[in-house]
Amino acid sequence: MIPSLPRPWWLRLATVLFVLAFLLFLFMPLATVAAFAFNDAPYPAPPWQGFTLDWFIGNESLGRTGLFRDEELLGSILTSLFVASWVTLLSIVIGTTNAFLMERMRFRGQSLLSLLMLVPLVIPGVILGISILAFASRVADLLGDLFGWEVEFLRPGLPLVVLGQVSYLIAIATLTISARLKRFDRTLEEAAYNLGASRLAVLGTITLPYLRPALIGSAAIVFLMSFENFNTTLMLVGADSPLTVMMYGRMRDGATPVLNAVSVFLMVASAALALLLMRGDDRRRN
Repeated sequence: MIPSLPRPWWLRLATVLFVLAFLLFLFMPLATVAAFAFNDAPYPAPPWQGFTLDWFIGNESLGRTGLFRDEELLGSILTSLFVASWVTLLSIVIGTTNAFLMERMRFRGQSLLSLLMLVPLVIPGVILGISILAFASRVADLLGDLFGWEVEFLRPGLPLVVLGQVSYLIAIATLTISARLKRFDRTLEEAAYNLGASRLAVLGTITLPYLRPALIGSAAIVFLMSFENFNTTLMLVGADSPLTVMMYGRMRDGATPVLNAVSVFLMVASAALALLLMRGDDRRRN
């Protein structure tokens, strides 16, 4: 249907109802979780017992440990931030290298390599985690048997979590940066070379500034996906549990509104990050 043509009333009504139903389906669970983070009851479910901030700041008289006084939960948030930061850094650096390799170079087997880079995206996270754990453990055992080395980063722990997440998030960074690099006008680089600029100067003053939106966008996506990852992380984690694994353990022992408070905190932080990125994008355009 041509958008400029008038539409019958029933089609307009159906469109509005569809949009409302979609938004309701999308935001109702989030609104419910957010509402019961302030419920004055020891369980994260109806009925409503009144408003309280105990699940955020705590209440010693009622034996309630709020989010901001729960050292275990706060430690898991810091652990997730640590892992996500390293995963983002490694994914962007390697993804940028891959993008230049795929878009600027021509070699035998390039198409096959491009296809193989996408394979981790279609493998279930649990399978990927188990595979990485089994491979890393075998390599660590082999190095220990042959040379007597104890390679700790190949054992379950945060380094292995970082490597496991990087193994598939690299593909997302590569695709995002490659799409931007493909549209780059290489005559700008050639003009800079003709004026005597070095390769490093051209990369730092022309190419990377052009890629900045893709770098920032892919970094934000990789960071959020790493922070909320559960399947792969669960298979590779050691003693230091990231937030998702910690919340899973708490849910098995019995859910409390503190977990709702964590969800509200993450929703606010994610929204703030999105607004910050949008504001930065507007400034660059202006």
